[in-house]
Amino acid sequence: MDPRSTTGAATEPASFRDPASTVFYLNGRVLRGLSKQGAADYEALAATRFFPRAVEAGQIVGTRALPEEDLPAAAAGSSWATVLEHDRVPVISYPYEWTFSMLKAAALLHLDLLQQGLAEGQTMKDGYAYNLQFVGSRPLFIDVGSFEPARPGEPWAGYRQFCQTFLYPLLLTAHKGVRFQPWLRGAVQGISPGDIRPLFTGFDIFKRGVLKHVVLHQAMDARFSKSRASDTRQELKQAGFSTELQAATVKAIHKLVAGLRWKASESAWSDYQRTSTYSDDEKVRKQAFVRKSVAAGPVRLCYDLGANDGTYSRVAAEHAEYVVAADSDDLTVDLLFQALAKEGSGRILPITLDLCDPSPGLGWRGRERAAFFDRDRPDVVLALALIHHLAITGNVPLPELVDWWAGLGGRLVVEFVDPQDPMADRLLANKPAGMHGDYRRPVFERLLEERFEVLNREELPSGTRVLYHAVPKASRA
Repeated sequence: MDPRSTTGAATEPASFRDPASTVFYLNGRVLRGLSKQGAADYEALAATRFFPRAVEAGQIVGTRALPEEDLPAAAAGSSWATVLEHDRVPVISYPYEWTFSMLKAAALLHLDLLQQGLAEGQTMKDGYAYNLQFVGSRPLFIDVGSFEPARPGEPWAGYRQFCQTFLYPLLLTAHKGVRFQPWLRGAVQGISPGDIRPLFTGFDIFKRGVLKHVVLHQAMDARFSKSRASDTRQELKQAGFSTELQAATVKAIHKLVAGLRWKASESAWSDYQRTSTYSDDEKVRKQAFVRKSVAAGPVRLCYDLGANDGTYSRVAAEHAEYVVAADSDDLTVDLLFQALAKEGSGRILPITLDLCDPSPGLGWRGRERAAFFDRDRPDVVLALALIHHLAITGNVPLPELVDWWAGLGGRLVVEFVDPQDPMADRLLANKPAGMHGDYRRPVFERLLEERFEVLNREELPSGTRVLYHAVPKASRA
């Protein structure tokens, strides 16, 4: 069952990892069932000063305990000691779809909350990047079940997970210029100390954070690999490890993460709006077409596929409740995130996504982290200045593209870029002659009209670009 469904009940596929705290979805609501121990931990958390402040500030997901008389029928009489209800996150995204600045912002929020918790006797049982989401450009901590009372003499249990899913990916990009997204997508549990250690050689060990959190961590990991966790905790306790030392460690990691920088300066698409072939008049016409098309009906969710710097995502957000701005260029998306964060935007979610190789289902049975296009259903899809990249560079046949768009189920605003257009011509020049002979406007329009009812179209003055607003025929029946 689709966990985003508004009818029926479904357990969050990744929730089995914490038996004390089970998340499930019921009639569009997000609920969390707590065991007796989980309920006691939540009561302790709710009694702190920082927790309600963080919820009010939008740092922790809106959470409320449901009185027994308000429990839905599916939860009434269950074995859970307490049932919580959470505010729904508009669209789920995962760390392998975030940019450097997004992962850094999420890491800093995680550490901020941990520091506040430690000051009131709370800690976190894990340090998983998947415990956070984004609402627009704002990071949000969603796993309230992660908090538990701190036990004197014990280290932060989530340190290893934090390194594997936050710190190591950030170090990899900041110090080596290597994209972390494929690494996180390749291993849901993140990058292990043993995997990252060989990448830092020579003078690399003197770069910020490497010696302590990579080299020494890997050495300690190897030393204690056959030890029981309880024995390791006892050794640390006997060595005098304290809650104060844990707080000092978290403070130092916060300072380290805050100082990390991605040194990328430009990419092939980071300056597209200035270097594109559109005239000023065409830009105005295109924006007007998109604005009118999106406004033609109610829009809860819009996907802007190939969003670049988010120009048309912003236009769509004038009428859509929420917009996902997806692009494969990390730097362009990162710059968009930084701009949205400065504005405090909560309605546009920027993500990095290769449309020819989008995020698949990952984790246990491929269900823990759902494939991107299985997570929700858009009301409108923008595919602007995109088709030539997918069809020519990606070698995706036009029938496949039209079938894919129809399968998404929403209205489509698409731009066909003629082979004579300078951008398309440049791409075709790198292909064998005749390889894309069917990449022509009449072919595309025939395919489009087979699956969609075209509501409106407009040819831009250049004569090489045409905009279409269409709705899948099945949805008009």
